[in-house]
Amino acid sequence: MNSSATLLDTLRRALRAHPDGLLCVAYSGGSDSTALLHALASLPEARARGLRAMHVDHGLHAESARWAAHCRAFSATLGLHCDVHVAKVALDGGIGLEAAARHARYAIFAGYLQAGERLVFGHHQDDQVETVLLKLLRGAGPEGLGGMREERALGNGMLWRPLLSLPRQLLRDYVDAHALPFIHDPSNDDKRLARNHLRHDVIPLLTSHWPQAPVSITHSAALCRAAADALQQEWLTALRSLHDKVTNSLDAPGWLALPAALRDPLLAHWLHTQGLPAPTTAQRQQIERQCTAQEGQLPCIQWPGAELHVWKNRLWAMAPRNPAEWPGELRWQGEPLALPGGGSLTLEPDARLPVALSLRRRQGGERIKPFADRHTRDLRSLFQTGAIPPWQRDTCPLLYQGEELIAVADRWLSERAELMFRQAGARPRWVPSRPPR
Repeated sequence: MNSSATLLDTLRRALRAHPDGLLCVAYSGGSDSTALLHALASLPEARARGLRAMHVDHGLHAESARWAAHCRAFSATLGLHCDVHVAKVALDGGIGLEAAARHARYAIFAGYLQAGERLVFGHHQDDQVETVLLKLLRGAGPEGLGGMREERALGNGMLWRPLLSLPRQLLRDYVDAHALPFIHDPSNDDKRLARNHLRHDVIPLLTSHWPQAPVSITHSAALCRAAADALQQEWLTALRSLHDKVTNSLDAPGWLALPAALRDPLLAHWLHTQGLPAPTTAQRQQIERQCTAQEGQLPCIQWPGAELHVWKNRLWAMAPRNPAEWPGELRWQGEPLALPGGGSLTLEPDARLPVALSLRRRQGGERIKPFADRHTRDLRSLFQTGAIPPWQRDTCPLLYQGEELIAVADRWLSERAELMFRQAGARPRWVPSRPPR
């Protein structure tokens, strides 16, 4: 097999099938993306579409700055511009280093793609096989077993993988044939990482017994992708009826009533639109069990990178919340105040209170006698009757005058607080932090 001719012919066919849009190569500097960038640069039809490269420096390796410089220099030898962007990888999100780096990388790609531009990846058949096997081992359904899509929307443009039918070796042969310089990332040799273990140990063993395994696996993936696409129209229709755009929550009983073939991809899609990872099979089953929680129960299902609440017969999802670091108390006299843990407290219209109040976070057991109420109430019952979401209760500011609790944010004011705010001609306004839209 002539690696150069095969790679170039594959790219020419792909460009003819998708003739519109600027082109940008996701260029890591590794051998696969190096082969892709060099091959596209040799095609006039690709250059005519504003071909460029984009490199993301994750800052996770001592050599990452040198790698970025290599990518700029190699692109320049091809007469192409290479944009380098430095990623901020969140190492404390609980989703693992690989996933955190990928999340940061794709956020940059999405943010810097131009309108209608295609971001071209060097992902190949071997990458697809690894992806499908990883999904299989995690208990995925048709959507996951369909592997990587050839194209999908990304930011203002499109993600595009035109080389999924080609084996890795063909790209390596192309690099060798043209003596192209490339970067070897030593993290790709770390067999403690699941994908690397598959690549170096498991898949070679599979192919030694079943030489056609990569072709068979990718064929099965294509069948799963077709099935998933057929099901997608059904669960998208269900999503429109179950999803509340104002609160970004799902109707829990309605979701639970769906067949599993629709329920699972709908949940994954809803989470992914918020930048959150999908749960494992065990976690998804736990969500299903908690959908029938009794009134007063506040189920919260957590997994790395996400937490999901079942509240008021609806599903609410968000990134994991770190406990807010409150000082012993905050002093507040009406000025706009950003609250620990998110949200804000202001006085509207702009005014100042005659005395400074202290703000504290909930500790448990607090009680207040709301204005015009005959009884003193504990905060737990107030939060339940007042429809304060569980994830906002620990960040709800409590207003004290001395040691007396006189207001719970702007929701419940004592007689003393009511008089104070009337005299100031203003009312407190609490804007809590909210789940992402």
